Amino acid sequence: MSLVIDGLSKRFGRIQALDGLSLEIPAGHVFGFLGANGAGKTTTMRIALGVLRADAGTITWGGVDHRRLRRSAWGYLPEERGLYPKMTVLEQLVFFARLQGLSFDAARREALDWLTRLRVPDFADRRAGELSKGNQQKVQFLAAVLHDPEVLLMDEPFTGLDPVNVVLLRQAIMELRDRGKTIVLSTHQMETVEAMCESVAIVDHGRLVISGSLREVKRSTGQRSVILSIEGDHRLEWLAEVPGVRVIRPGIERVELELDPGVEPDAILAAAVSRGARIRHFEVADPTLEQVFIQLVGHPVDDDETLAPSPDGGIEEPAA
Repeated sequence: MSLVIDGLSKRFGRIQALDGLSLEIPAGHVFGFLGANGAGKTTTMRIALGVLRADAGTITWGGVDHRRLRRSAWGYLPEERGLYPKMTVLEQLVFFARLQGLSFDAARREALDWLTRLRVPDFADRRAGELSKGNQQKVQFLAAVLHDPEVLLMDEPFTGLDPVNVVLLRQAIMELRDRGKTIVLSTHQMETVEAMCESVAIVDHGRLVISGSLREVKRSTGQRSVILSIEGDHRLEWLAEVPGVRVIRPGIERVELELDPGVEPDAILAAAVSRGARIRHFEVADPTLEQVFIQLVGHPVDDDETLAPSPDGGIEEPAA
């Protein structure tokens, strides 16, 4: 079982949102779907759900065309809010779950159970419009998972959440993964991807840049970094004299250095020792996912998107 995207293309007027995108998402994985705004992530998700129609290409789950799958096979957490503000949380969770085929009793039981697991059982009788944006996001997550989908598509799921609720949502997502669910996670939060995802893909302007396991992608550039901490004097001007080494994250307690391909970390260690520096911490690490992204794509992940004209002449929502 895997989710296979093969040669997917989609154009909005003059804008090519997807340009032959192909990738394979393993079943039972948390998969990071990464790209700057406008890269084609949301467009891909909406094609999978049948909201948009591709100009070319296919999406299959377990070898079955996505258009032939039952709707309840998918769970979708959109980036934008989609709740009815005057309905109570329990009413609309039951409503959404029944649309996916659950009975009233099963929907109510699942909704109350999930509200308790996310530590908000008192939300059941509150109107959605009375909740904060972060708590509305938690309700939308519940609406996406109550019917027990096989594949969960999540577009910026941590938007508006405080650190405590980020942890709760991460735990819930990992629990779903442990139950065999396939989770496609689109987010700009690279630290979250590194903490949760086993496999990732980076897309840019509708094309695949790279995909694979998290380790493979992080090591694809051939670069490494060194985290260095020195006792006492924190002046590190001498690092500029070491060829192929750049300071990328200066700090008081420690500094992070990026090494060009072919530069050995021992060069930094030797330079520090030659100056009589007392080393407290020396760690060789793979580059961060953010560093890999910038090197491969050429700009930060949160660059502004280009809005695509819709077929009716208006403005299509960002194809993120």
